[in-house]
Amino acid sequence: MIEKQHLLFELGSEELPPKTLLKLSNALLKGIVNRLNEAELTFTASKAYATPRRLAVFIENLSAAQPDKTVEKRGPAIAAVFSPDGSVSKAALGFAASCGTTFENLERLKTDKGEWLSFTQLVPGQTTEQLIPDIIRQSIAELPIAKRMRWGSFNTEFVRPVHWLVLMYGEQVIDTEILGLASGRTTFGHRFHAPQPISINQPEQYSELLFNSKVIADFEQRKTIIREQAQQAAVAVKGTAHIEDELLEEIAALNEWPVPITGNFDPRFLELPAEVLITTMQTNQKYFPVKNAEGGLLAHFITFSNIVSTRPESIQRGNERVVTPRFVDAEFFWNQDRKKTLAERVDDLAKVVFQEKLGTLAEKSQRVMILAEKIASELNLNTDLAKRAALLAKTDLMTNMVGEFGNLQGTMGRYYALVEGEAPEVAWALEEQYFPKQSGSPTATGQIGQILAIAEKIDTLTGIFSAGLIPTGDKDPYALRRATLGILRTIIENDLPLAINPLIDTALSNFTHHFDKAEIRSLVLDFILERLKSYCLDKGYTTDEFDAVIAVQSSEPLDFMQRLQAVKTFRQLPEAISLAAANKRIRNILKKSEEDTLSAGNLALLVAPEEQALLTAAQQANEAIQPLLEQQDYQGTLARLAELRNVVDAFFDNVMVMCDDLELRASRLALLNLLSEQFLTCADISRLQS
Repeated sequence: MIEKQHLLFELGSEELPPKTLLKLSNALLKGIVNRLNEAELTFTASKAYATPRRLAVFIENLSAAQPDKTVEKRGPAIAAVFSPDGSVSKAALGFAASCGTTFENLERLKTDKGEWLSFTQLVPGQTTEQLIPDIIRQSIAELPIAKRMRWGSFNTEFVRPVHWLVLMYGEQVIDTEILGLASGRTTFGHRFHAPQPISINQPEQYSELLFNSKVIADFEQRKTIIREQAQQAAVAVKGTAHIEDELLEEIAALNEWPVPITGNFDPRFLELPAEVLITTMQTNQKYFPVKNAEGGLLAHFITFSNIVSTRPESIQRGNERVVTPRFVDAEFFWNQDRKKTLAERVDDLAKVVFQEKLGTLAEKSQRVMILAEKIASELNLNTDLAKRAALLAKTDLMTNMVGEFGNLQGTMGRYYALVEGEAPEVAWALEEQYFPKQSGSPTATGQIGQILAIAEKIDTLTGIFSAGLIPTGDKDPYALRRATLGILRTIIENDLPLAINPLIDTALSNFTHHFDKAEIRSLVLDFILERLKSYCLDKGYTTDEFDAVIAVQSSEPLDFMQRLQAVKTFRQLPEAISLAAANKRIRNILKKSEEDTLSAGNLALLVAPEEQALLTAAQQANEAIQPLLEQQDYQGTLARLAELRNVVDAFFDNVMVMCDDLELRASRLALLNLLSEQFLTCADISRLQS
């Protein structure tokens, strides 16, 4: 038997859903690889292939069988092996029978807990041919398919009807049945250019055979080719293709043999907002827009055909005919919408319910105005502009354009506001209220936009919580996790000195329905702190660093991050471990002491050299850190306190805090309390782990 050979599995089907093709391919590969590892079948590499009509997995140098295993079974205790008359007990004979052997072949197993009968058996590993069919069946069954379908008279289910199955180990077919198909070595190339059957002799031929039959099986290779061809086509019309990853992935999932086609449209449509044209081309038509060197749109687009046509101009004209009516509609919406200003649409918001308990969009706008005014006031910014932006924030939802292109909410608000002569800060805020739009994307850059983004999200977060719709598990229909992270990022990444707690209190006071404000306030704060912790951990901070800061400050995100960075820097100092341990010791001692004991301490009673040295050093440090704290220089503060290490160590080495003299004990506790409070001005460093 050859020890290692390549494995090829391919499932041919009708056209698979383009938006989930890559997800299905990755899940299939992961499922098969995980099960191969669980079965202890070794291999050197693995690769997934995916096209509109197939999912395939190639495993390189897969071992021919599992390793043999030595299995040791333990039976009854030796004391129970023989009956009183000296004969072998039923328990011993039964154990031998269960092992498929005789009593004479059993062994004795001695341990420190006793002695038992045992049987050692060599269990041969199963062959790869035996294991693979179930591994594949299980992996297919666990694919993330939202809705499976049946076809014909079959009871099998898959995302689309299947038509052929390849399953080979080396040059041999592994005979089995999967999804009602018998395995073989026959695949198929391009539906139109190479529809004839293709026989595969060896798994490693797979990709090349398909390529010769006008199928690029490698998904990433197709993406690369599409990107390069799109740019080449754009250069030919003196432009650059505007390529977004999501659309690139979808086009790769729609084509087995992508062929670029350049189309044109009437330049008059370039007078429309660029985002409208881009959305139409990308979302509705799957076209790549073309831009000039300055980033403006050109009257061209790049689309892809799945065939090499003898008349590509016909495909071009067809695509041009399809996109033109959509542009005409957008042009109509643009002209119609401008007949009514955003301010004139404010009353229309009363007709749209935001949430049953939270009222209409008009009521939400009023609440956001109150929050925006408060935030602007806290930041010493223009409250009138903030309130105006909040008033108009949702009005573009009432326009025809946003009704047709929902993803342009905010963006169209900006365009209409600028056309209507609103302040530029207000216009841009209408778009930036939705920033950051996704993980890692930019936060609002304009000051009014930052205010509106925070106010809008705070209102939604507190409102949905107050309505009892708190996210659980993976369910978060109002995207509150994303909104909360957006609040934190906007504050932190734009250096806004804002406290969260007062904003939550203001937001909760704006609601008129009945709910327990204290309970909801606590739940909202906990929810925010969970997101803050995730944000900090993603930034490379550790759990104990986070815990050290959260113990003393949890309301101001920007200040929190400054303290967190100070703690991270502090723990790199050579004094950090010793001082963290000392602070932990101090905190434990103080916890065991009565409150009145700490306040009764007389520092004048401290006479031992070590305690006098510590008192003097602590008083000097306290004087030195006050100006640093006023400047929020937490790194400087902790660095100055780190200088106390030697006197702290000397104190604990030579002074008994809990002495019998109660007055002296109280004085020493008061000294430790002074020291603890100094460190707590920044963080509770006793929580740092060594």
